[in-house]
Amino acid sequence: MTQRFAKRDVALAALALLATSTLSVAPTVASAGTKTPGKYVTGDFHNHTTCSDGSISMQKLIKKSTDKGDTPWGLDWFVQAGHGGNGNRNCTLVEDATLSTPAYPFVAGKGPTTTWTDSIGAANLKGDGGGVGGNGNMWRWQSLQEYQYPVVEYLNSRNNLPVFIGMESVVAGHEHTSMSVITGQIPLATETASLPASGAYTALGNADALAQWSYCFDRGDTDKSRGNITGSSVGNNWNCAVPGSNSTADESWNATAQKLLPAGGAGTGTKGHLKTLEALKWMKANHANGSYYVPAHLERAGPFFADGNQGFNIEHLRNFNNTAPAIAFGFESQPGHGASANRGEYQVNRNNFGGGVIVDSVGGTTYGGTGVYAGQIGGVWDALLGEGRNFWYFASSDWHNRGSFGPDDRRSTQDFYPGEYARDYVMVRNGSNKLRPQTIVDGLRTGNSFVANGQLIDRLAFVACASYAGIAARTNASVEAIAVAAATNNTDIDTAGCATMGEKLVVRPGAEIVVTIVARDPAGTNYSPYTFPNPSLAQVGINQPINQPVLDHVDLIRGMVTGYKTPGAADYSGEWPRNTAWLRTDGTTADLSVVPAGAKNTSAAVIKTFAGTGNGAWTTVQSGVDNTAFVKMTYRIPAVQASQYVRLRGTNMPAAVPYETDANGNPLADLYTNANDSSKLRIECKTVGTNVPATGTTYTGTAIDGCPAHLPVVGGKKMVAYDVAAWSDLWFYSNPIYVEVQGGTTVAGLK
Repeated sequence: MTQRFAKRDVALAALALLATSTLSVAPTVASAGTKTPGKYVTGDFHNHTTCSDGSISMQKLIKKSTDKGDTPWGLDWFVQAGHGGNGNRNCTLVEDATLSTPAYPFVAGKGPTTTWTDSIGAANLKGDGGGVGGNGNMWRWQSLQEYQYPVVEYLNSRNNLPVFIGMESVVAGHEHTSMSVITGQIPLATETASLPASGAYTALGNADALAQWSYCFDRGDTDKSRGNITGSSVGNNWNCAVPGSNSTADESWNATAQKLLPAGGAGTGTKGHLKTLEALKWMKANHANGSYYVPAHLERAGPFFADGNQGFNIEHLRNFNNTAPAIAFGFESQPGHGASANRGEYQVNRNNFGGGVIVDSVGGTTYGGTGVYAGQIGGVWDALLGEGRNFWYFASSDWHNRGSFGPDDRRSTQDFYPGEYARDYVMVRNGSNKLRPQTIVDGLRTGNSFVANGQLIDRLAFVACASYAGIAARTNASVEAIAVAAATNNTDIDTAGCATMGEKLVVRPGAEIVVTIVARDPAGTNYSPYTFPNPSLAQVGINQPINQPVLDHVDLIRGMVTGYKTPGAADYSGEWPRNTAWLRTDGTTADLSVVPAGAKNTSAAVIKTFAGTGNGAWTTVQSGVDNTAFVKMTYRIPAVQASQYVRLRGTNMPAAVPYETDANGNPLADLYTNANDSSKLRIECKTVGTNVPATGTTYTGTAIDGCPAHLPVVGGKKMVAYDVAAWSDLWFYSNPIYVEVQGGTTVAGLK
């Protein structure tokens, strides 16, 4: 790319309040000179195979996501996830001979859509009734424990890939969460063990802990077998009670299953949420350093519903983080499904709460691909950061399929592959050792990470340093040198008096904070298959190939820190405004005045916008490492008297691009490029090319030079939607840097 760059509620609150006394297990910021060396590495932890509702095998998805030869976007690490509950297909079988390995060979006539019954036999399905109701579905706990994990460990060793197993849990009381318990997975012995030249592979590690969590706490798992062979006590004999908690005294406790099984109907959501808090307490008690819990596409299912299983309000996120701050440390407010008819699958009138109550996804849609909780400055994310919480922003692919296209096509009307479009860049401190599940989870936990779409940027150093009058003064140049060195070496900083993402800088009152940003907009093309001019930018006279995006500007956002909210207090809870109370029918939105106090932080605002020219122009620097160009920019926050945080976002969209950004550069609702309602489509795709393959063919190249055939047509005109909308409108988001002023509010979420 070119360079521009009732009682139960009281009990719930009491549980959450009690949990706040455990904040000592929150991430710790290292002192200068003590950090283990590391790099920013890319990964994905939310995706699907035929083990749940995906379209391809585990082997194919792992290859597509990590093999830098087969696909240019190969990730550095990968967590193979999928829905909890159960499934009926054997995802360990492969599509064809190209995916065959000695331990998992291709079997003619069978593939990843073959049922468990037709591949291993119904007699081998475990749990109540032999699988799920005798219909050939395998409980996910068995799938994880006996089938999926060995494949992942084998591929990890055979291909030297940092791959492990996670899950997209079906959440009691809510919708979905990306999570894992990594205990037992990929032991050190796998690094030196020899693989069999033929025949079955016997795993050295296990996913027993993750399988038990799935049985115990996933809403989709109603099995009562305790993880045993049908009708016997032979097997795992799991007990899901949490020591020190009131698990077995809860009204939802099932003595046969030895787990909580909340009844449906009135109070389902509230009882389910309590079960989910038990799940977090179980993780904390048994796998405090080896687990994570990150709510996924959390705005999609609408707000929380006390009598069902729907979304998450801010109080639920607070409860999670209070209960297990080192495990529930963030959210996916940037959902996958980026190429779907409704970006992220967020939709107006999406959710049926019963009794004729139809509820939008929270916010109604995404905003530049991000949900309203993080996409709205001063919204839910800023409210959490304004408390001083360790609560980080993540993205995922949520890969299932290509929609109208086959899995090998480069076009999509549904999903992008892991790494193809959205990438989590995470600082992983593995020193000279191989990437391992523990170092990856540790990296996620720190919040030292950023997210970028479409290779808008692929390097970032975001640094804040304290400067005092006199001998302790810092110049812009001195901080910029620190940031440039970090960015060019794809690492972070280790300097006294300075901090980076996921860290806090403790300063005396009156300190000046020097904030420096160094980013790389990589030269050349990204992973888009389209070469025609970006139709969104064409509206404002900018001729820029869609596969060569240019960073237009970077916003520095600041919010003040006022401390943790008290569980049960009026400002602890707050539902985001529903339906047209937020997103109006004309696509405009309300402002924060309609948002409850508990769900907003009105101090959050853009304090500086940097661009290639004009006031706030960045400068270009050349890397001495690989001779690539970076942009650097610095802002000084004068005489700080109160604790605060700063975070970043950036985009290829200038301010005031019709239907994309407002006059201040904020992302507009993606309603105008969501194909589900063609009456709202507004951006015309005009380029007629010479290489525009038909939708019914398979295209594997990167040279489509005209508006593709699958775009919706309104009034005889092709309109921007699906993958073209996603590739056109790109954003990056960083996690925050905290500044704690001595004598002021403590940033309690970080030591």
